[in-house]
Amino acid sequence: PIMNVLQVNEFLTLVNETLRLNIPSDQFVVEGEVSDYRVSQQKWISFDLKDEEADAVLKCFATVWQLKTPLEDGMRVSVAGYPKIYERFGTFKMNVTSAAPVGEGALRRAYELLKKKLHEEGLFDPERKRSLPRFPNKIGLITSRDAAAFGDFVRILNNRWSGVAVEHAHVHVQGREAVGEILGAFSHFDALPAKDRPDVIVLTRGGGGLEDLHAFNDEEVARAVFRSKVPVVCAVGHERDESLCDYVADVRASTPSNAAERIVPDRREVGYEIEMMQTRLVDHVQSELDVRSNMIENLMLRTESWLGRLREGLEYQVRILKSLDPQRVLARGYSIVSKAGKIVKDASKLDAGDKINVQLSKGSVDSEIIKKYATKKEN
Repeated sequence: PIMNVLQVNEFLTLVNETLRLNIPSDQFVVEGEVSDYRVSQQKWISFDLKDEEADAVLKCFATVWQLKTPLEDGMRVSVAGYPKIYERFGTFKMNVTSAAPVGEGALRRAYELLKKKLHEEGLFDPERKRSLPRFPNKIGLITSRDAAAFGDFVRILNNRWSGVAVEHAHVHVQGREAVGEILGAFSHFDALPAKDRPDVIVLTRGGGGLEDLHAFNDEEVARAVFRSKVPVVCAVGHERDESLCDYVADVRASTPSNAAERIVPDRREVGYEIEMMQTRLVDHVQSELDVRSNMIENLMLRTESWLGRLREGLEYQVRILKSLDPQRVLARGYSIVSKAGKIVKDASKLDAGDKINVQLSKGSVDSEIIKKYATKKEN
């Protein structure tokens, strides 16, 4: 028979295509125990997947961008991907595109490893957490419309404070679709214009085990909460439940009902606050009026006293002016002598024959100087 002659690269390509065709990655996952886990150059991941009972080993390869779940030796996982023979080394490996812990112990360990990683990166830092608005106008709600969490949240919200707009993004909260749908909901809210964004986003679901809460412990979802452009409240299950999203969120609520209580005030409490503010305002205004009234009374008293002193001062000034009135001086027998309209104070300024006017207390007379006398000199 005629045989096809292939180059090594051609043959390996044929084998890989045959493997991809007959073992589609979306139909198979492989379970096993991780061993010899390594990360090279902070980007290449390699590990062996062991079958404990059959003593079989499947070598696996991935990149840090593909493999979001932290792994370590001894962890039981299920991996998805496609088989491939790497041309450079001629070795058969599973090219892993995703991995998920299997069993409670593996889930718990993966949770702890990812929690440590995010904590070291600062995603849990209290300093970066944002406060919630006192009276939100719009709330973004990410949860399943079929979940009890949805009804509990909306009921408590309306009982406490009605009139708040709620934009609900329906998502699966567990299962294969959950992570992608939750990420899509956050992307939707972040892409809105600032004026259309909600004041706060609520991510919530009922309680459950680690497997049920997988989407809320997913690294990409935790980072979406961290990157959210508005504050996020995370409320997962019951008070004892906790997820990585709880640690990253700006506010952690113990239950969906508690999330509503944390977001909006109770109208009765607000009414009581308004009454107290009104009472304090009335008391303050009355106190200010009393102070102003006392000030006016004191001012009036001081004004009356000042007017009395002013009146006395004016009367004294009048007496002084009256005492200096030339007419009163003339009444005591004095007279004013003037020559050509000018008052004469010195007899040496006059000569015999000068015409003068003498102003008396009553009337005046014109006179002529007959003789003048020299002023006696003082010793």
